[in-house]
Amino acid sequence: MRRFVPVNRFSARHAVSTAVLCMVAMLPSASVAAAVADEDEELSSLAFGDKSTVSIATGSQQSLRRAPAVATVITAEDIAAMGATDLDEVLETVPGIHVSRNVQGYNPLYVIRGIYSEFNPQTLVLQNGVPMTMIFIGNRGNAWAGLTLENVARIEVIRGPGSALYGADAYSGVINIITKSGKDIEGTQFGVRAGSFQTRDAWALHGGKWGPLDVATYLRVGSTDGFKKTIDSDAQSILDTAFGTQASRAPGPVNLGRDALDASIDLGYDKVRFRAGYRWRDNIEPGGGAASALDPVGKGRTERINADLSWNDVELNKDWKLGLTASFFKYATTYPTPLQIYPPGSWGGAFPEGMLGAPSTWERQWRGSAVVSYSGWAKHHMRFGVGMDDLDLYRTQELKNFTLPGLAAPVPTPGGELVESPVDESFLIPHRRKVRYAYVQDEWNLARDWVLTTGIRHDDYSDFGATTNPRVALVWDASLDVTAKILYGRAFRPPSFSEQYSINNPVLRGNPSLTPEIIDTLETAFSWQARPDTQLQLSLFRYKMKDIIRSAGYPATWINAGSQRGQGFELEATHDLRSNLRLAGNYAFQRSVDDTSGQDAGYAPRHHLVGRVDWGLAGGLLLSGQVNRVAGRQRAPGDTRPAIADYTTADLTLRTLRHKSGWDVAVSVRNLFDADAREPSLYSPDNPVKVLIPNDLPLAGRSLYVQLTYSM
Repeated sequence: MRRFVPVNRFSARHAVSTAVLCMVAMLPSASVAAAVADEDEELSSLAFGDKSTVSIATGSQQSLRRAPAVATVITAEDIAAMGATDLDEVLETVPGIHVSRNVQGYNPLYVIRGIYSEFNPQTLVLQNGVPMTMIFIGNRGNAWAGLTLENVARIEVIRGPGSALYGADAYSGVINIITKSGKDIEGTQFGVRAGSFQTRDAWALHGGKWGPLDVATYLRVGSTDGFKKTIDSDAQSILDTAFGTQASRAPGPVNLGRDALDASIDLGYDKVRFRAGYRWRDNIEPGGGAASALDPVGKGRTERINADLSWNDVELNKDWKLGLTASFFKYATTYPTPLQIYPPGSWGGAFPEGMLGAPSTWERQWRGSAVVSYSGWAKHHMRFGVGMDDLDLYRTQELKNFTLPGLAAPVPTPGGELVESPVDESFLIPHRRKVRYAYVQDEWNLARDWVLTTGIRHDDYSDFGATTNPRVALVWDASLDVTAKILYGRAFRPPSFSEQYSINNPVLRGNPSLTPEIIDTLETAFSWQARPDTQLQLSLFRYKMKDIIRSAGYPATWINAGSQRGQGFELEATHDLRSNLRLAGNYAFQRSVDDTSGQDAGYAPRHHLVGRVDWGLAGGLLLSGQVNRVAGRQRAPGDTRPAIADYTTADLTLRTLRHKSGWDVAVSVRNLFDADAREPSLYSPDNPVKVLIPNDLPLAGRSLYVQLTYSM
């Protein structure tokens, strides 16, 4: 096996040369070149699906190769081939994306091109084009608890800014999860899956016609105990040293159990489509603890209800088309069993039952938009959009058995009883935000083989003002085999309600004067169909962030402070070695620098390498293997701990491909060689205790899953 060069000697020049050598090694020699046969086309269709088009780049369907963005498409067939059971496993394979972890609930952080933060609000996640953002934190929610993939038709990703089209949070990238329609399912499917960590899932899918309606329905139930990797030392370990106590549960396991229920319906009639869904998670365990102290007691619950109604491609006349969309999203996070923020005996024995808290939030979001496209101007395709979002965090509730007198140690309530705080004395009072926006986009065929896409969007927020974000993209079909792109875009990330309005927190305070974070990004990209069976893609980027929202001082206050710059590239290759054997891989290099210190911004991998092989075997079997190498992660400026250890994981999946009997089986092993993989724990420079989890956050070891499906 080839030895990896140590990170501290792995320069950008080495990175480029190594990546090029890896990808060139995949190219075929003349002796094995052959036209793609019918058998190969069948393998590609069954194992990988159609990746030729994308809609996320401009809002309408177009060729992926010519899209004015650096984009990736993952199909349902691709998901099945890699043996992925959760969104996180898929996104880890996308060039330029690494899935890190927050200690609270081990919530995923979708780190794109080195842009890391504690809650990851810089990455916008959509479901069928509708944001899944929780406005309290600004991310997908602090009790995410996983998203399974049985009802996902495809996932589209753009790396780089998307605010000119999607507005808030389309900052480092946009991920759109597209659920299955009746045409995607075409029949009925039942499935069960069981595996490590007491994981159990069962689901049913149905798609077809109901009179004039296209219908798709989905129901899934599941549960898991989660893996039990050990955290050696936690926040309570530090308090034990100060108070001379032994209350900490460390060394002890992380707590990641949960129960789940998902249901959805999709109805289509002509150009009208209605979708609704329900996502319930219960008994959600808090990972490494709400305050980085191990908690085997606390359990949360989330409930998401979504619905959207769209009427698209309505022909007003031969040149004008109209699209209308309205959506509703309700989100609630509650704690039927309060979080044990610190364990029994903490704070010098002041809390014999532990320090308990249950901060709950309820949100309602209404969104409406209208889009008009115009094609009557020769060589131009124009798109005009307007919309309004009504984002209402309408209720908060806080139960706790302590008070916090200034910066002193917490004081128990009488008898240590849980007491509900008055709303104006809780962690946050309800707030409401309204957003009005308008945008225009023009795709101009300015010359043969040249397309210039320009766009600009203006967002007006009711609580902090307005922001305007442009984009420009030039795409050149240099030949039948080569496409080149140069792209520029600006994006923004608005402050969340917790950053603006947090109150009665002695260590972290809101700031109503915050303004949005801003990023400017310049990209170039090249796509080369080297042979009918070989494709190479290269993208290079450079960005500059400013007005970053960070906490500063102690007690900490959220402020706009500092800037960050980054650069890097992503290289991808796919090669059909034989009609039944495909090799694929990607390598991403990035370097992000904190301008204040001049040092690496920390946390994100400088080097990320993914390799994959898919081998069609006799008898309708597909064997897929995957290797994931994460390397070169630095500590944040000021953090003197040793650099975070690199890791390499390997996954293996064997499955049948649409067996004639209707029964299909898949067996997957994740982290085949049981590598010790860890994600970095947070460093807080202004906190008296700067590191609460010294030895970082351990990830799952080896795991095995068996899946059985029946299609009819």
